[in-house]
Amino acid sequence: MTLPGRLRLAATTLASVLLAAPVFGQTSGLEIPPQDKPSQLSPEKRGDLFMARKMFREAIDAYRQAMPQGRPYVLYNKIGIAYHHMLEFNAAKKNYDQALKLNPQYAEALNNIGALYFAQKNYRRAISEYQKALKVDPDSATIYSNLGTAYYARKRIEEAMKAYQHALALNPDVFETRGTAGTILQEKSGEEQAKLHYFMAKSYAQAGMPDRALQYMRRCLEEGFKDRKKFLEEPEFSGLKDLPEFKQLMAMEFRVL
Repeated sequence: MTLPGRLRLAATTLASVLLAAPVFGQTSGLEIPPQDKPSQLSPEKRGDLFMARKMFREAIDAYRQAMPQGRPYVLYNKIGIAYHHMLEFNAAKKNYDQALKLNPQYAEALNNIGALYFAQKNYRRAISEYQKALKVDPDSATIYSNLGTAYYARKRIEEAMKAYQHALALNPDVFETRGTAGTILQEKSGEEQAKLHYFMAKSYAQAGMPDRALQYMRRCLEEGFKDRKKFLEEPEFSGLKDLPEFKQLMAMEFRVL
């Protein structure tokens, strides 16, 4: 199915569906019943709960306690994420490497090493790690999104667009969520977010979905997208030009905080 077709299909389903998973730091996808107390949970689930509460030291202790019962490579990866959140990059890398030593085909750890290099502004190494991760898991929208962000950081715009297009094709809602359990979804700067939302507006306009295109037009303008003339010049937006909402957006002034 083409990207426009996938986006049309997503529009009919996502409009009535809320996010199925709660935010888990930068790793969502793990739901813990709110009535459960930490003492009633297994060590790994207790660690996940601490992560959700941003209690990273406590999470690390819980994950270490879980080693005899759990999958060690998964737990080392989660420990790495906890250190990653605390900006203790050497400790994070050590644990990601240990996860890969136990399971060299663990795409989540490869992705997270890429995110680690990205946080250190080593975008070339980040791209390399994301590409390795995609060889293992070519259907990960999160990893394609991260790859696109790294390409943007290196001003490789065409490659970034292709990576984002792959991410959207795999999961049209990928940019609305923050990742899956064990996989870090790379944070974007305001400028990168504005460019991303411009691309999404363009993609939705091309797919014949004006409401979502206008939604992302507004977002990118609110985030400081300065090249407003592109909305008037790019052929993908030609079908929107006569809409009152489009004209209103073109006339509005946005104050970027």
